[in-house]
Amino acid sequence: MKHTQVIGVGHYVPENELTNDDLAKFIDTSDEWIRERTGIERRRWFDPEKDTVANMATRAAKIAIERAGIATKEIDFIVFATITPDYFFPGSGVLMQRELGLQGIGALDLRNACSGFIYGLSVADNFIKAGMYKTILVIGAEIQSSALDKTTAGRNTNVIFADGAGAMLVQASDDPGHRVLSTHLHADGDYAEELYVRDPGSSRKVRLSPELIAGDSFKVHMNGNFVFKHAVARFEEVIYEALEANNKTPADIDLLIPHQANLRISQFVQKRLKFTDEKVFNNIMYLGNTTAASIPIACSEAWEQGRIKKGSLVCLAAFGSGFTWASALIRW
Repeated sequence: MKHTQVIGVGHYVPENELTNDDLAKFIDTSDEWIRERTGIERRRWFDPEKDTVANMATRAAKIAIERAGIATKEIDFIVFATITPDYFFPGSGVLMQRELGLQGIGALDLRNACSGFIYGLSVADNFIKAGMYKTILVIGAEIQSSALDKTTAGRNTNVIFADGAGAMLVQASDDPGHRVLSTHLHADGDYAEELYVRDPGSSRKVRLSPELIAGDSFKVHMNGNFVFKHAVARFEEVIYEALEANNKTPADIDLLIPHQANLRISQFVQKRLKFTDEKVFNNIMYLGNTTAASIPIACSEAWEQGRIKKGSLVCLAAFGSGFTWASALIRW
């Protein structure tokens, strides 16, 4: 059986940066208020004249391809994780495929929100193990800022969410020493409405109406305290699940890359696992929460900074809307 090896990572974030002080110019908030609750100092929001979900993903993918040292044509499948596609349909996977000149290969879109990238990596891993594909591009990309309520009423979400794209290239390998060791996926739909955007939904009598547009069902709804309590529990559970599946302990992990939901969540998990700062990668302070893009962006930055090296044992973990949660353990 073939193994799945990570051969390249890349990321792209928009040029448009907003600090907490910038947000305080149009909503009732402050740098101190935002940092205390989220750990965020600044974030990137897209430029409608320059950025789309697909072209941000394309930029990230091209960097990953260059770092992997392969030809673009070697990619034979795409897994694209986003909850903010450029169109209602089709998904952004085919749009990025078009930009990369890869017409004809399969493109699968996933809507698993913050856990979407790990879900996508799991799909890619199993396709490769089954022998169906050899080289797969896994993407996480989001434009959240265009859906935010940019008033004081929406400050529990508009200070958190941001935009960007991350890419990971994985390839079939005979090397058991450098591979995706395991992935672990979970969901609990009982809590779907604790973090969601209700509309536009196809189960309405009319998908769009003046009443819907005038209401607040297009805005992100998040029960923040409820989400926090579930997130910290599920993060720890799914990390230990990955470790136990591979006869590892927390001490064996070289780097934990959690989904960048809230710095307080990451710090809580870090404390529970008794990890030093060097063993946990966080970038939410300057990039915000980019949902499905957060883990691949973090992987790319960690690699750039030399915090991921060949042979590193890296654990990815995520929790988010659905509720969904997931983990992956990788011997880089």
